[in-house]
Amino acid sequence: MLDIPSVEPAPPFGVEGGKYVYCIVRTARQRDFGAIGIGGGQRVFTVAFDDLAAVVSDTPIVIYDPTRENVLAHEFVNETVMKEFTVIPMSFGTVFRSEDDVTELLRSTYQAFSDVLVKMQDKIEFGLKVLWDRERVISNLERENDEIRRLKDEISRHTTTSTYFARMQLGRLVDSALEEMSSRYVADIHEALKPAAVASRSNKPIGDRMIVNAAFLVDRAQEQAFDERVKDTSRKYEDVLSFKYSGPWPPYNFVNIKLKLEKAD
Repeated sequence: MLDIPSVEPAPPFGVEGGKYVYCIVRTARQRDFGAIGIGGGQRVFTVAFDDLAAVVSDTPIVIYDPTRENVLAHEFVNETVMKEFTVIPMSFGTVFRSEDDVTELLRSTYQAFSDVLVKMQDKIEFGLKVLWDRERVISNLERENDEIRRLKDEISRHTTTSTYFARMQLGRLVDSALEEMSSRYVADIHEALKPAAVASRSNKPIGDRMIVNAAFLVDRAQEQAFDERVKDTSRKYEDVLSFKYSGPWPPYNFVNIKLKLEKAD
């Protein structure tokens, strides 16, 4: 994770004349990306300092709710820009009071932004979520694990006399085996994808079925190789695992821009 020093966006005063900032790129040339901005198709353009530029659109100084429409608009601008540039994505809802404040952001953090752009040059992010079929995994364990199979058979043969403790023992064995199997799947998946990735970041899985919620930083030149590795790994485990693969995205998970809100007077 790469950190940018804290900068201060505008507080939510509600006045007109602000600039919504989507990302930072390296260019000294004025660019216009069309009417694709947040808030109803605002014109998206660059504000430059030296050879750095912020991609912005005009906005009132407000706090944007993270509605689906707003988030998709924010992401769409970054995805459009990244087709041509290496981008440092800004977090959703970053608003500055004026163009001068955006220029000051670029001036005051010029070296930090420059360093990150060098590190992120031609890098893109892919997301991977992997869900498992828990019941099918348990069925496989019952076939392969002698102790689980023995306990299950014993309980099924003595349904009326099987004890609570035997069932508890079986439950603990299954839970332990599932945890071990999940760790093995996760390790195998990361090991398979690592040769085609620059870096990876694991996020907390969502729900009981998800065992992998990861982001991978990939060099553009390795995009096809990474894609093939995901497909091969997905086929390898297709009987028990479901792969949800997305991207390319800007490197959201690999650049951390710390923004400190300035308090209103």
